[in-house]
Amino acid sequence: MVGINVREKDGYVIISWHFSKVEIPKTDIIEVIDDDTYGGEEKTAVRMGYPYATTERLFIRTNNQNYILFTNNTSIKGKIESLMNT
Repeated sequence: MVGINVREKDGYVIISWHFSKVEIPKTDIIEVIDDDTYGGEEKTAVRMGYPYATTERLFIRTNNQNYILFTNNTSIKGKIESLMNT
């Protein structure tokens, strides 16, 4: 199973999973928090990752669109937060 990949390029946080790719301007990200709900509270949020058999659920709030990431990689939250501050 291929996990979610996070990287930075030209002022964007790029989140990719399988054939999906989202580019979020770093300046648009408001917060990255742990989501303790099973499938996420916000119905309009873009979801990436397998919602089953994952231990981490991250909620990314932005100015335009919100995202929920389903992953087993506990370092993704810290990586996104560090990219926001560079």
